[in-house]
Amino acid sequence: MKNLFFLVFLLMLSVPLSALDASLSFARFNSPQGTYVEVYLHVSGQTVTTVEQSDSTVQGAVDVLVFFEQGENIIKYDKFRLLSPVGTYIVDFIDLKRYPLPEGDYKLRVEVTDANLPEETRRYSADLSLDFPEAQLAQSDIQLLAAVEPATTPGPMVKNDLLMEPLPFNYYGRGANVLTFYHEIYNSDQAIAQPFVVSYRVDKMENDVAETLMLAHKRQDPANVNPLLLRMDISDLPSGNYQLVVDVRNRERALLSTRSMMFQRSNPMVDAQNFEEAMAAVTIEEEFVQDLTPEELEYSLRAISPLLPQRDVELVDIMLRNDSLRAQRMYLYGFWLRENRTNPEQIYKEFMEVAAAVDQMFQSGFRHGFETDRGYMYIKYGQPNDISRSENEPSAPPYEVWSYNEIERTNQNNVRFIFYNPSLAADDFILLHSDVIGERNNPQWELELYRDSPSEHPGNYIDGEKVNDNIGRQSRRLLSDY
Repeated sequence: MKNLFFLVFLLMLSVPLSALDASLSFARFNSPQGTYVEVYLHVSGQTVTTVEQSDSTVQGAVDVLVFFEQGENIIKYDKFRLLSPVGTYIVDFIDLKRYPLPEGDYKLRVEVTDANLPEETRRYSADLSLDFPEAQLAQSDIQLLAAVEPATTPGPMVKNDLLMEPLPFNYYGRGANVLTFYHEIYNSDQAIAQPFVVSYRVDKMENDVAETLMLAHKRQDPANVNPLLLRMDISDLPSGNYQLVVDVRNRERALLSTRSMMFQRSNPMVDAQNFEEAMAAVTIEEEFVQDLTPEELEYSLRAISPLLPQRDVELVDIMLRNDSLRAQRMYLYGFWLRENRTNPEQIYKEFMEVAAAVDQMFQSGFRHGFETDRGYMYIKYGQPNDISRSENEPSAPPYEVWSYNEIERTNQNNVRFIFYNPSLAADDFILLHSDVIGERNNPQWELELYRDSPSEHPGNYIDGEKVNDNIGRQSRRLLSDY
């Protein structure tokens, strides 16, 4: 039963990302000059509208508003524009701001807006308390770090002569094998006045139950401030939700103070190994997946790819590359068992009939039909309520507009996809634009669709979004006609 629960847990769906993707976090610290809050912002470059520069490079920008409030009063306010680095393509960009504040309770509100697409705004809010009593033992928040190196010049990310880059989204992806964090302990010279121990551990969190997987200790001498820069090897840590805990203990190991924070880990290589080990004790010899040939197994797993949470896409890919037939059978069986616990074989067969039809409908000479953009979306969101196809519109390659009255997966109504075939290859349509959350959102889709008529692009072609309307053009109406 435990193994079966593990299998079902792996199949939980993740929430898709929205168009403007930004990570916001904060940490509270104390200093001889007073208490302060550090606010960390990380912006995903690929989700920001770019503007081409004079040398054909590109740059993006976001406008940021920061409020610290007490009740109806704004105690501190900040407004600034954050620019991405200029380059041939846009990359992620980060910022750190420090705000001195007196001790007390606050509400932090932050608004992040795409400077070149103002309707794309993300809002964040959190309650925080600044409380560092004099002469009493206290701890700062924990700051997870993506990178640390000696500082060569002053800057907002420099502390204790170290350049410390915050970790975005509190997330460790594939290839991130070291957990590095910064932390401060205050007034140990007055509150403890003798050597003490800092214990730090990583707990796996499942159903609000913590299981300690990693534990380490570091001896400290009493001081007004004990700055800690600590590392832990997480290369063998499987994917999941975790808690990092830092405890302060006296020499008798009695707990004096504690601080914790949550983070996520994605480690598909370890997951694949753990999956096979967990499935070793599960019997499927009498289940329908046992009768599938290796070719049928691969075909079936590729067909369900649009329905998988992102972390499982790589897990399944590893299974296919390694020819792990037993793991493939177990994963496929678990997937359909989650959909129908009484008769997973029946729902599998029903789905495969649809997948075969989609494969045929959108067939391509290079991949299965359900692996093309249109086939992928058909499997992921179901049959559209309406499809409008244009074959001979002036200055445009063939295109299709798909309309959905409702998409439960994103809780949206009246949404559209537009696919087009710029290469004019046999039915090789690719996704140009969609207003579905998590899919490609391209404000300049009209410029791309009608790129063969540049003279009809009004204003600046670089940051414009629309072409001149005329009688023969239907795409804009099809995407906006609800």
